[in-house]
Amino acid sequence: MRPDFEKMNGLVPAIAQDAKTGEVLMMAYMNEQAWDKTLETGEVHYWSRSRQELWHKGGTSGHVQKVHTIRLDCDDDTILVLVEQLGGAACHKGYRSCFYRELKDGKVSECSPVVFDPKEVYKK
Repeated sequence: MRPDFEKMNGLVPAIAQDAKTGEVLMMAYMNEQAWDKTLETGEVHYWSRSRQELWHKGGTSGHVQKVHTIRLDCDDDTILVLVEQLGGAACHKGYRSCFYRELKDGKVSECSPVVFDPKEVYKK
């Protein structure tokens, strides 16, 4: 089992989902290097499109994603990683999930808790 990296110019969408609760935590991209490193280490690695480099999720913040299970869709061009989210947060803005806003009944509200202060964690 291996994603078809050629189909999408070397990058495949990767969705991280909490293995216990089913909550969708984030979406990023993997290339072959990130895929291989994820399989090798058991911790999720992505490809940072903005920095053009391999990105170990939680490498700076400590909010690492431990691989529980990996699934591929039927076209081999989307990855679903069921993870244990260490540190409680997947979002670099400090929220548990990157999908922390919801539109419901015409109103926008926050639906995911803040777990950390990014200014403290990333010292920016």
